[in-house]
Amino acid sequence: MMGFADDHLIPLVDQGLGNSAYLVDLGDGRALAVDASRDLRALKAAADRRGLRVAFAADTHLHADFLSGALQLAHEDDATVLASTAGRRTFDHRGLGDGDEVDLGGLTLRALATPGHTDEHLSFLLLDGSRELGVFSGGSMIVDSAARTDLLGADRAEELARAQYRSLRRLTELADATAVWPTHGAGSFCSAPPGNERTSTIGAQKRTNPLLSAADEDTFVSLLLASLGSYPAYFDRLAEANRRGPAVLTASPDLPGLTAGQVRALLAEGGHVVDVRPAADYAAGHIPGSLSIPLRGQFATWLGWLLPDTAPLAFVTGDDQDLSELVWQAYKIGYERLAGRLAGGMASWTAAGNPRTTTAFVTAKQAGDRPYVDVRQESEFTAGHVPGAHAIELGALITTAIDAPRGAVVACGHGERAMTAASLLERAGHTDIAVLDGGPADYAAAHGQKLVQGTEGMPA
Repeated sequence: MMGFADDHLIPLVDQGLGNSAYLVDLGDGRALAVDASRDLRALKAAADRRGLRVAFAADTHLHADFLSGALQLAHEDDATVLASTAGRRTFDHRGLGDGDEVDLGGLTLRALATPGHTDEHLSFLLLDGSRELGVFSGGSMIVDSAARTDLLGADRAEELARAQYRSLRRLTELADATAVWPTHGAGSFCSAPPGNERTSTIGAQKRTNPLLSAADEDTFVSLLLASLGSYPAYFDRLAEANRRGPAVLTASPDLPGLTAGQVRALLAEGGHVVDVRPAADYAAGHIPGSLSIPLRGQFATWLGWLLPDTAPLAFVTGDDQDLSELVWQAYKIGYERLAGRLAGGMASWTAAGNPRTTTAFVTAKQAGDRPYVDVRQESEFTAGHVPGAHAIELGALITTAIDAPRGAVVACGHGERAMTAASLLERAGHTDIAVLDGGPADYAAAHGQKLVQGTEGMPA
């Protein structure tokens, strides 16, 4: 099994979304792609290095966190799209049900119904004759956990958690040596695995997955539901977009230059300006009302959490930033109304006589005794926070910014999310805030404190 994985399986990890796609070299110049996103750059590069054409593009489920690249692969490589019949996709694909098999030319792909993360979820068992090489488990069994079951509504979370219980136990019936190749992993808002391993085996999961150690179904359900935190707002619309099928792109999208006047007009007409420069650059001077989302792996998550996909977007970028990375992160979650970028950056904005705003970016000692607002996720906050801190998740600030403490120092783990939070607070009328350049441990050390655990300081 390890020989096959080493020679034929290419994991393609999206660190920002916390997901893995897979490219399988079928040994005859063709390949199978599993859970490929619309951003196909890494997959295409891997295929080109091996001289492969993607002949099959399989999706384990209707993804909520990214647009599928399967249709694009069908267009570019004439790939056959493999997906659940129960998903009712509206485009050409080969619909599969439980037990259906696809001949890959020497290898076989068998569909296993594993509902839970979604209703129509399939896992794909890869077979060499009767030998179980591995299972593409999507959002069913993941390393030391299972994917969330509340994406179809809180009212269905328990029902789907019980389905997830049965699905995981079905997968444990596979041979212990069978590899487990999940889609969701560390960093994904579809799951909450405790470690950083992205692949495993059935035998290892039997030993280490806490959910598989649950005494009974009720205990499993309680454990799984207790691990669910918040998730990005855009998750609520992408599954349906994937059911209909993303638009096929006939050219790589670009980001044209805009004048300062065009950016002003866009703001006046209800558009948004997103400043993707590093936090320190934003703090030193930015367009009033702009939203800071530094361009990094997590850019798509926060873009999709904090802004609608229905309004035009303009961007402020730095000289050395990768514009194609910006565009593809937006496109892979369905944000296509990209008006362009401010040509010449902030220098052109101020040269045109436009105002700019600054934000205090302070060290832990400079923060003084301001109220401390922690915008990390609940799980991060409860694991260790500054005594007396106010917990307001960044994703919640879009509706609660007006109620945040005045004159606060806003903090996260390093400063990027905190600067995003500060930009939201400024948009809500806060003018006296500061952002911590650092994290809770830095603040606690500077103020002679020790971090505390638990929920004190969290909203009721």
